Amino acid sequence: MTVPARSAPGSVKGYLSDRIERWRTGLFEGQLAVLTALASVTILMTIVSLLNYEWMPITTYVIPMLLGTLALQFRPLLALAILTGLCVMATLALVGLTNVRITEVIALVIAASIVLYESSQRRSGLPGALGELMLVDLKDRLQSQSLIPSLPEGWRAQSSMLSAGGANFAGDFMVASLSEDEQYLEMVLVDVCGKGVSAGTQALQFAGALGGLIGALPPLGLFAAANDFLMRQHWDDGFATAVHVLVNLRTGDYSIINAGHPPALHWVSSMDQWEVDGARGTALGILPRPEFDVTTGRIGWGDALMFYTDGVVESHSQDFTEGIEKLRISARTVVQDGFADASKRIIAGIEAGDDDRAVLILSREL
Repeated sequence: MTVPARSAPGSVKGYLSDRIERWRTGLFEGQLAVLTALASVTILMTIVSLLNYEWMPITTYVIPMLLGTLALQFRPLLALAILTGLCVMATLALVGLTNVRITEVIALVIAASIVLYESSQRRSGLPGALGELMLVDLKDRLQSQSLIPSLPEGWRAQSSMLSAGGANFAGDFMVASLSEDEQYLEMVLVDVCGKGVSAGTQALQFAGALGGLIGALPPLGLFAAANDFLMRQHWDDGFATAVHVLVNLRTGDYSIINAGHPPALHWVSSMDQWEVDGARGTALGILPRPEFDVTTGRIGWGDALMFYTDGVVESHSQDFTEGIEKLRISARTVVQDGFADASKRIIAGIEAGDDDRAVLILSREL
C-alpha cells in the first residue's frame, strides 16, 4: 500500500515534537538538536556576511549566542561560542579589518564572555529557560497538594495567597487531605521564614515533605516529623510557623495545633463575631522537641474557622495584636455578606506590605 504524501509533514512534525520533548527533559539528543539548529543559523549568517557584510555585520553573531543562553547547557554553548569565533575569523579574513570592525569584535567577545560566565555559574547545570520550566513544573506539582478536596454538602473551604512583590514563589503554602470516607478533613497552613522568592525554594521542599506525611501520621506526630525535617536542613533561616486543623465533617468537632503561627479565628454566628483561638506553640525548626498546645471546639451551622499568616496582621505601621483586632473587625464586615469569596475579599482589604500573605477559611453553611 502506497503511503500518502501528506504523511511526510506529520513525520517532520513528530520529529520536531520529539526533539522538543527531549530538550525539555534535559536529554543529550535535545541539546544536540538545539546546538545543530543554532550552528546552522551561525553558518548561514556567515555566508550572508561574506556576500554582503553590511547585511550581516559581526555584532549580529551575538543573536545565536543569546538564544543559546536560553536553550543550551554550558558545554554545548561553549561549542557554539567556538564555532562563532571561527566564523568571525573567516569573515574578517575575507572582508578585512577596520577600526569599526575591531570595535565590533571586542563587543562580541565581551558579550560572549558574559554569556559563558553566566552559564557556567548555574548550579543546576540547566539553561535558563529549561531551568525555569522545571522549577515551575515542580511548583505546580507541589501546589496540587494545596488544592482543597471537594467537601461534603454544607462545607466550604477557600484560600487566597499573595506573595511579596507579586512573585510566583512564596514562603506561604498549604497542604490538605480528606479521608477516604470523607469524614475527616486535615489542613496545614505554613509560613516559611523569609519573603517572596528567597523563601520559595525552601517552601517547595517543605511542602513536598508535608504533603507526603499529612493523613499518614497523627497531628502531633506530623508536626514532630516536620520539626525534625527542618532541623536536618541547616538552612540559614531554617524555621517555619504552622497551624494544623483536623475536622470531623459529620459532627463539626475540630482540634487545632499551633506552632508559632498567628492564632486561628473562630466565627461564632450566634455571637456575630470572630473569637481568637487559644492554641499556642513553638515554631518548627527551632528546638529539637518543641511543645504544642492543642485546642478543641465545634464548628456549628453558620460558623467558620479562619487561618492566616503574619503578613496579614503585621506591618511597619501596626503591631501583631493590633493587626489581629483589625482583622477581626474587617473579616466580620466581610462575612456578614456571606462566605462567598471571603478569603479573596479579606486579602484585598489588607494594605500591601513586604511579606507574603495567605488566608484560609473553612465554613459550615446553613
